[in-house]
Amino acid sequence: MIKTWCGMFGLLAAMAAAAQEQPGDFTNQVPLSVSGQGPWYRLDLPLALQLGARQADLGDVRVFNAAGEPQAYALIHQGARHQQSEHQASVKWFPLYDDAESAPGTPKVRVQTGPSGSLIEVQPEEELEAGEEVLRGWLLDTSAIKEPLTQLSLDWSSEREGFQRFSIEASDDLQHWRPWGEGQVARLSFADERIEQHEVTLPGLPARYLRLLWQVPQSAPVLSQVLVQSSATDHVPSPLVWSEPIKGSSLKANEYTWMLPAALAVERIQVGLDQPNSLAPVDLFGRYDPNGSWEPLESGLLYRLTQNGQDAVQSELPLRGETLRQLKLQVDDRGGGLGAEAPLLRVAVRPVQLVFLARGAGPYRLAIGSAAVQGAPLPIGTLIPGVDEQRLGTLGVAEPAITPVIVAPPPPSAAVASASNWKRISLWLVLVIGVLALAAMAWSLTRSRPNSP
Repeated sequence: MIKTWCGMFGLLAAMAAAAQEQPGDFTNQVPLSVSGQGPWYRLDLPLALQLGARQADLGDVRVFNAAGEPQAYALIHQGARHQQSEHQASVKWFPLYDDAESAPGTPKVRVQTGPSGSLIEVQPEEELEAGEEVLRGWLLDTSAIKEPLTQLSLDWSSEREGFQRFSIEASDDLQHWRPWGEGQVARLSFADERIEQHEVTLPGLPARYLRLLWQVPQSAPVLSQVLVQSSATDHVPSPLVWSEPIKGSSLKANEYTWMLPAALAVERIQVGLDQPNSLAPVDLFGRYDPNGSWEPLESGLLYRLTQNGQDAVQSELPLRGETLRQLKLQVDDRGGGLGAEAPLLRVAVRPVQLVFLARGAGPYRLAIGSAAVQGAPLPIGTLIPGVDEQRLGTLGVAEPAITPVIVAPPPPSAAVASASNWKRISLWLVLVIGVLALAAMAWSLTRSRPNSP
């Protein structure tokens, strides 16, 4: 009897193992196009598809071939930072003067450097009389810093308030300059309080010299301290992936909440500031459990102010990558608030890369969205033995063949649906017949056993 029942359970287990996952088991499907050298292909998983997952760890993502067979795959959650250590150092700075009546542009100067490349003296090419010069910018000596530059911190004389915008350029020889974007510092006083912004993000590249050119030279501040932060790393952080705007609600004045479309490891948020001349000191809170307590995440100043015909906007707050489901923003009404309705919110996360081993004929299809399936990713070292970052960069590329949006899977054709239904019916029929046969066998054995005296 024990052997009989063990055999029955073994048959049940075998039948269950034979029932493989099918594309139709997932709520969202997107066809993939592949290019490059296989058989492995890497796909930057679009955030729009990630939001369709029923499992927070993306355990319900699969890739199928044309025959509906699942492919072996790995998920690579790209880290927020690869920095080993950070250093901050004070650097020398030199004013860049030019003729006040000359056209705006880069001032022409004479530069004297030491044997190691450090700056010794910076003077205008032509002698300028007192009252004829204008301070157009500053030249920073970062030649002593060998690591990539990640942040610039400026301090200036207290009489300069408001916003100061400037362009940033980098050079290694003082002859050839490459643009590094723009920066902005600010100092504002209101309600007996002072709000200051001193830090400017740099692109994480090495440079021996930096040149800051103010957009409005007449308001250029007189610097009193320049600090440069560098990072000892060989990796550049992956770019963030931003969500579509999320609508929120406001049940209390100057307090806004947003429910995220899924549990996300949020690295940064962006608050929509539609109304000009908005100024809002804020505190941000978050939680994973909608019924749990709020945890403080970040404080800062959001603003959209018009100055000299241009908008100065600071609408983002950095976070630590915690997994969150809900966000709450509390606004200090002394700055005027952000209105009665909750502004639109966008969140940024680190990208997720999917690598799969192509087996069988294409086209291939990405499927996601199932609460029932079990996670099936392999470690990347198992999927590709001996893999490293250099080899990952040489793999073939898979891309969504259509715009990656959350959509229901297309209905199967009548023939495919009929075949699939018949296959399932046959499987259950065989299972039921097997169970009945085993039950009859067990009953027969019980009947044929002689009675004890």
